[in-house]
Amino acid sequence: MFTIGDFARHGRVSARMLRHYDAIGLLRPERTDPFSGYRYYAAAQLAQLNRIIALKDLGFTLQQVREILEERVSSEELRGMLTLRRAELEEAMAAAAAGLAQVEARLRSIESEGHMPTEDVIVKSIPAVRVAELTATAAGYGPEHIGPVISPLYDELFRRIEAAGVTPTGPGIAYYEDAPEGDGAILVHAGVTVAAGPQPGQGFETVDLPAIERAATIVHRGPMDAIVPTAQILGRWMDAGGHRSAGYAREVSLECPADREKWVTELQEPLG
Repeated sequence: MFTIGDFARHGRVSARMLRHYDAIGLLRPERTDPFSGYRYYAAAQLAQLNRIIALKDLGFTLQQVREILEERVSSEELRGMLTLRRAELEEAMAAAAAGLAQVEARLRSIESEGHMPTEDVIVKSIPAVRVAELTATAAGYGPEHIGPVISPLYDELFRRIEAAGVTPTGPGIAYYEDAPEGDGAILVHAGVTVAAGPQPGQGFETVDLPAIERAATIVHRGPMDAIVPTAQILGRWMDAGGHRSAGYAREVSLECPADREKWVTELQEPLG
């Protein structure tokens, strides 16, 4: 038998919490001394304590915890609930990390205001190119909208072109246009350069992108969720030179190693 202090230490909870659980009938001590009022717990009760804490971590109220425990949730069922909660937390962490990247990107944009590295921008012609592509719609043009859409598109595209026996002959090329439904929605085209023509039943589109006579280009280094400062350098360059944009910039993946910080991407914005 454990005293309440020893039981609390082994369960990694506070004695105060155990007294509260006793008061509400959620976890009664195995024995209470009728004279001193001291509470004593059995080692087997650690399993019940673990379930209570696990269910609380899942977001259940103590009343809900009581109801669940009265139904005698099995270890397998509880494991499944915790696995689901872990997935939810991992998703939240990923979203928080993406949000932090957006904040850092905007901060870098603010810090670079007043600086015009015009030597980074090159005007050149872009030849026509054939791409295999998949398309989906994003809610907006910001990295927080594009990233969650385009990454799965590319994963699926490469799976399908491999299944079709098509070999990429050049870099990935993403391009964008306003979606028909409006409201700021963007049609996202995730493409990769190929030489082969379209064949029926391939599961992807083969598109010939037209040449761009004059494009303002700039190289972005790093992950695409940090694209904002580079895109704004390009925008300030165009404004300073009196240039007019003729559409969304293409994004050409020059280098895509496993380390996203080492990605190299060229933005190609057509000039009117």
